[in-house]
Amino acid sequence: MNTLRHPAAATVAFLAALAAAVTAHAQTAQLEEIVVTAQYREQRLQDVPVSVTAFGPREIAEAGIERTRDFINLTPNVTMDTSFTLGNSFLQVRGVAQINNADSPMAIVVDGVPQVNQKQFKQELYDIERIEVLKGPQGALYGRNAIGGAINIVTSAPANELEGRLGVGAGNGGLGEVQGVLTGAIVPDVLLYRVSGQYREFDGVVDNAFLGQEVDFETHRNIRGNLIWNASERFSLDFRIASAVGDGGCCSDTFIPNPAYDPAGSANENRGVFSTPYENVLGRTTDLDTLDTSIKATWESDAGQLTYVASYSDLLEAYYGDLDFTSGISTSLSSVLGVGLAQSQRLDVEMLSQELRWTSPDDRLLRWIAGLYYLGTDRNLDTTGYLDIPGTAPVFSPEGFVPFLQIAERNDNRAWAAFGQLSWDLQDDLELIVGLRYDADKREHSAVLPAPAELSDTFSDLQPRVVLNKRWNEELMTYASYSRGFRSGGFNAPSVGSRKFDEETLDNFEVGFKSTWLNRRLQVNGALFRSLSDQFQFFFVDVSAAAQVIDNIDEVTLLGGELEVQALVSDSWRVFGSIGYTDGEIEKSTERPQDEGNHTPKNQPLTLNLGTQLTLPVGASAEARLRLDYEHRGKRYWHPDNLNPMDAFGLLNARLAFESDRWSLALWSRNLLDELYWEDYNAAAFSGLPFGDIGHLSRGRTYGAELQYRFGL
Repeated sequence: MNTLRHPAAATVAFLAALAAAVTAHAQTAQLEEIVVTAQYREQRLQDVPVSVTAFGPREIAEAGIERTRDFINLTPNVTMDTSFTLGNSFLQVRGVAQINNADSPMAIVVDGVPQVNQKQFKQELYDIERIEVLKGPQGALYGRNAIGGAINIVTSAPANELEGRLGVGAGNGGLGEVQGVLTGAIVPDVLLYRVSGQYREFDGVVDNAFLGQEVDFETHRNIRGNLIWNASERFSLDFRIASAVGDGGCCSDTFIPNPAYDPAGSANENRGVFSTPYENVLGRTTDLDTLDTSIKATWESDAGQLTYVASYSDLLEAYYGDLDFTSGISTSLSSVLGVGLAQSQRLDVEMLSQELRWTSPDDRLLRWIAGLYYLGTDRNLDTTGYLDIPGTAPVFSPEGFVPFLQIAERNDNRAWAAFGQLSWDLQDDLELIVGLRYDADKREHSAVLPAPAELSDTFSDLQPRVVLNKRWNEELMTYASYSRGFRSGGFNAPSVGSRKFDEETLDNFEVGFKSTWLNRRLQVNGALFRSLSDQFQFFFVDVSAAAQVIDNIDEVTLLGGELEVQALVSDSWRVFGSIGYTDGEIEKSTERPQDEGNHTPKNQPLTLNLGTQLTLPVGASAEARLRLDYEHRGKRYWHPDNLNPMDAFGLLNARLAFESDRWSLALWSRNLLDELYWEDYNAAAFSGLPFGDIGHLSRGRTYGAELQYRFGL
């Protein structure tokens, strides 16, 4: 058997060889110990009875994590596709998938503040201290949208001493970047500040065959400020403000003709032909602006810690682009329609959240967390479909289009929750955790165009969590858990009748272990799970209505597991890897019974990562690091009919860095082998486009260099 073609067998062989290699080398170094706050307490990663992939400051720097996608690609059973607009991302975790213009399958939290809109997740990661990815429902603590897990991002905190960092970068595709950080004390130990910023521009590497130019260009301008006031030994205030302004290309899907076209669905023999887009409309995200502000008050007492967090976010995204994804002049599609199609959309969202949380001291036999949460969201979405008249191309802005459909909706959503969790040490080595949360989400939908309507409904659920974990010794901990997740329902666009889609719930049963071996030079963590989803939400496009539609599948079963390994083979050589498997199966589908027994939409059963890093001294005070990361992405089933899956492929990333106390230089390449694949794929049966499918083409090889200088007093 060729083990390279069988990732599971290759993983077993890798582990066996790894254990032998680590045992054979005498060492003094140990693996970095990461402290996380996944359960609202500071805990060692190896003590948390949840499947968590964590990245500390050292791992973030060594792996070159600069955007959300960078750490997602290193996490088993989690994938992220980017397509359509600058802010769009499709996150998938353990078979539960992201839905456009709707709630995420994971709770996203930045510095304790929930990021409740899909467009907030795809972001530039600069000046980051820690990233934690929790897999499996986390509803008891994180609430709505934590149906598949949670992502906790922690930015770097202010320091008491004056210090900072300046960095510049450049690469192919016209990449240019500048970053800066400055931190220190206004009043030592009392009033501390931190300011960081970033500017990045990229001309793109994906060519449009008709327009003769790149279509994946983007520019980002980001700044973040943090002020901490330690008013006393027991009371502190933490103020944060962040602005992100971006613009760039969008909507550059490729039209993929299907010789066996069938409106009800058919396999497309061209789905593996990764040709460049050729539409005549240069799509552009004209605005992606977010403003986030928050204040956190913390009061420490002998009875525990009282925390209050209030935040306000304002998000705007506007775009225009093609809708038929052809040149609109000489294609079979334009000959059928007579004209081409184009689109524009404007999304404006304001979010206000508040959370009050009481946490007991860590040194009690019975520990608790209790809290209240409120979220108010005002969302306005305006969509326009246009006729792109042959002979007027190329068209570069909506002014040249003729509107044929206008859609306008207003959403006023109010959500609240009450939650609590108890942790009880039954014995010195045995802990029982019981959590419960109630979420209620009232959604008021006002359809303005094309057909006025006023709709309202409240979606709610009770989310329990029970965990029993046993620590067998300092190196081994096992756990068994049951948890429930909830994702709210809502209303679709007015152009498809504002029809309602139901809330989704997921019951997860899981066993797992955390282990360290050989004097903390080898770490192996793993979990197995079985999840039952009710009213599984999925997404498709209706071109005729210029609408993005959310629907439900009655019953789905998700079965799988993940394994993560890292080891110091020697003091200078580290290897790491992970494997994730999720089999999502449609058990019952009232609307499409023909899909029963198929894989769930967006399901990518297998993800595999293997990597190595070699560190060598350079002179007396510097070192060189060579890192290689290989990502294997298994077969992906885009739609519930499973007719047009994408074949498995692999990506290789490389990074060579030289670092001293003050300076660092890194040379990097992502997708080194220039592999092409579909970031997103919509078959004709799920888009309404005649004679073919559409796919969003990935970027090919990118590469560049980064130079950084650190200073301090």
